[in-house]
Amino acid sequence: MQQLLITLGIILLLLGIAWPWISQLPLGRLPGDIHIERENFSFHFPLMTGLLISIVISLILWWTRK
Repeated sequence: MQQLLITLGIILLLLGIAWPWISQLPLGRLPGDIHIERENFSFHFPLMTGLLISIVISLILWWTRK
């Protein structure tokens, strides 16, 4: 349990350090993300972003368990 917490802490630290570069990625603005704007209404559904993140996480977990 301690090793898991330390690993998660290191991952969060690295994400925090890399945030200026991560924020420049077009996540949430990919082709396939649904964005509808009307006068009094705005709807955003990041379909492709969610799919891409899911694939990346699945590949990382598959790679670490192998």
